[in-house]
Amino acid sequence: MLDPRLLYTFNPELWASVRGTSPALIHLLDGYIDAGSVSHSAGRYLLEVCEHEVLVEFDHDQLHDYRSRRPQMVFDTNQWVSMTDYSLVIHRLLDASGKPFLLFTGPEPDTQWNRASAAVLGIAERLEVSRLMTVAGVPMAVPHTRPTLVTAHATDPETVSGNPMWIDRVQLPGSFSHVLEYRAGQAGMLAQGFVAHVPHYLAQTAFPQATEAVLRRMAAAADLDLPLDELGERIAANLAGIDSETAEDADFPAVVQALEEQYDRLSDSGAASVPSAEEIGAAVEQFLAEQDPPTDFRR
Repeated sequence: MLDPRLLYTFNPELWASVRGTSPALIHLLDGYIDAGSVSHSAGRYLLEVCEHEVLVEFDHDQLHDYRSRRPQMVFDTNQWVSMTDYSLVIHRLLDASGKPFLLFTGPEPDTQWNRASAAVLGIAERLEVSRLMTVAGVPMAVPHTRPTLVTAHATDPETVSGNPMWIDRVQLPGSFSHVLEYRAGQAGMLAQGFVAHVPHYLAQTAFPQATEAVLRRMAAAADLDLPLDELGERIAANLAGIDSETAEDADFPAVVQALEEQYDRLSDSGAASVPSAEEIGAAVEQFLAEQDPPTDFRR
């Protein structure tokens, strides 16, 4: 393997300021399953509300397949006037109390996953990162009218509790974030993930309620003071929009009611009828196939 350190450059002064703070490293990469745009929205929101600077910038030309994910370009009259500019970076962010943490965002690498994950874990080791964390959304048979359920996973099972349903062994198409968590576990690092259950009928649109749910779980796990008040306003507007768009759908109330009854039984019993491994895998693969190709990975 070529030296992973040749994949990136970093800001030496900012690097020195982060050392000794044991920051959490959050990785939220675009390109895999992201029902409700949970991962993408979480990364964008954190950059909106937290002070941030670029700490590490990866040479994404080595990691991107441009013929698979072509940049969007605009032609105006007689010339090209703009082009999507991809970037894969780690920002240093400050939470509301001034505590530093790291945020790794951009398009999921298309190639060199072992080398790229070694690069990220090398950065985490040298900066004495306390934990790696990620969030995601998966389409599930749940209603938008109830609190979002969140399933946790981690390299240390002792840190996982309160999952709303039990799932045995499932084989799924992997993502770079999955590989990163797996390699972190092999290296003895703590890595955690929080997966929001997004109503299946809203999987292809933004669902800020789910974004808030996973950000709260992540903030609690890493002891971060994240400003989430603005998300509350977006949730209210989103729910009002759903009500408006479905007002004339005569079948929709019955669908939601059935999902509410199922959700309430789950909440009362602490158990649920879980789909089979084959059904879960098929649902994930179908969702991946239905996603539109990403058009803009800028943050």
